[in-house]
Amino acid sequence: MRLVLASSSPRRRDVLQTLQLDFEVRPADVDETRLPDEPAAAYVERVARAKAEAVAGEGLVVIAADTTVAHEGRVLGKPGHPAEAQAMLRRLQGDVHEVFTALAVGTWEDAAVVKSLVDVAEVEFLPMTDEEIADYVGTGEPMDKAGSYAIQGLGGVYIERVSGSPFTVVGLPVHLLPRLMAASGTDLSSFRTGPAG
Repeated sequence: MRLVLASSSPRRRDVLQTLQLDFEVRPADVDETRLPDEPAAAYVERVARAKAEAVAGEGLVVIAADTTVAHEGRVLGKPGHPAEAQAMLRRLQGDVHEVFTALAVGTWEDAAVVKSLVDVAEVEFLPMTDEEIADYVGTGEPMDKAGSYAIQGLGGVYIERVSGSPFTVVGLPVHLLPRLMAASGTDLSSFRTGPAG
């Protein structure tokens, strides 16, 4: 059996490497467009499951995930341009929002079999000035991130508090992995490379 990460996200790759797992990367080519009025949790779970199903195959255990941000009921995905990133950050600064991440594990039994769970964390932003927002967006970091920030990057200096798993905010809630792997008939430890020598 081979472990596969169905994502091109360097953040998710780094998380799995931190867990000392032997895996390969095969990004999934799926439509990540949110359906009209689709709730955040349903949206990320649908997309994560689609990613796992798209990559699943015989002899593979596929890990897939999808993340989005919601503030006061409004879902905020990845910004399309810098002005949109600035608008998102102005909305989030000085307030609390939710980060939803779905984790899916796909295996193969004559067809793809996918198990999935959704986790949510609350993130509190420090107040930001327009100058700080413009400077941060100018770094380019927010442009491929849900909610227009990266907690593990430069955006971390503006995060006052996280309630829930920080890995959920990063985009791969690792605490769900053992349960999903077990439900899929596999064991996470069987893919571990062992301590680095």
